[in-house]
Amino acid sequence: MNVAETNVRMLDEFTDALWLEDGLSRNTLASYRSDLMQLVEWLNRQERANVSLREITQADLLAFLSDRIGQGMKASTTCRTLACIKRFYRYLLRQGKIFVDPAVNIDNPKISRHLPVSLTESEVEALLAAPDTRQPLGLRDRAMLEVLYAAGLRVSELVGLGIAQIRQDMGVARILGKGSKERLIPLGEEALHWLGLYLTQARPVLLAGKHSNMLFVTTRGDAMTRQAFWYLIKRHAQQAGIVKLLSPHTLRHAFATHLLNHGADLRVVQLLLGHSDIATTQIYTHIARERLRQLHARHHPRGKL
Repeated sequence: MNVAETNVRMLDEFTDALWLEDGLSRNTLASYRSDLMQLVEWLNRQERANVSLREITQADLLAFLSDRIGQGMKASTTCRTLACIKRFYRYLLRQGKIFVDPAVNIDNPKISRHLPVSLTESEVEALLAAPDTRQPLGLRDRAMLEVLYAAGLRVSELVGLGIAQIRQDMGVARILGKGSKERLIPLGEEALHWLGLYLTQARPVLLAGKHSNMLFVTTRGDAMTRQAFWYLIKRHAQQAGIVKLLSPHTLRHAFATHLLNHGADLRVVQLLLGHSDIATTQIYTHIARERLRQLHARHHPRGKL
């Protein structure tokens, strides 16, 4: 087996180990593999195709990261790549395939924290009211938007919901998040109301006699995809007159921000969002503080900036 085949085999073994240990999704595993393949391709461009990933030094990794940054790679993306590389070499060290970890003392590049775009409560209301609920597709879209906002789900979690994950009698959804971690999320009266209408009036029409275990379906009876739902969000936002640059996570950001604005505990928001590290959730406290600063500046007699 030549060096190139050995490198690919190591990547296969590494991603298999990630799947077994953490139950990571197919998309996450593909992302890990892609980042590491970029390291292999960089070696090839340096005319070092005969260098095994086990032989790479700290200087090699620093040169690789420096090259990526020089090409305009974002610091956040570089941090993600470095995290992947570090995990890969910890795996090789644990397996006894290397004796010195070349990535152990490499620090992450400093990144500026950009506040995620959120929506005001009135903007959320306008977005939720945009679908034409007189039509089966509009009723489905309204139910999806309501559940997305009520539970703060990732879009992938929303479109992946199965019928069995919803307990209308208990008012909760059982969510399988990243790493197959499970959490129970309350849905609230509004989301349950629209979900009930969708299940009784729209879903049977969309399925037209077909069977599906998925909660939200298309006119072909297939499960909704992330890309298709993202298109729907943009279309309904346009109908609602929302001009902000949205992302698939905009309603998730709004969910967290509005909870904090209304006094929710940060730890509770962390659990609801399914964040393993509270530091990830703390970004929303910055949004809440910025909101308070703007309100103070607008309404306090001495609050003008």
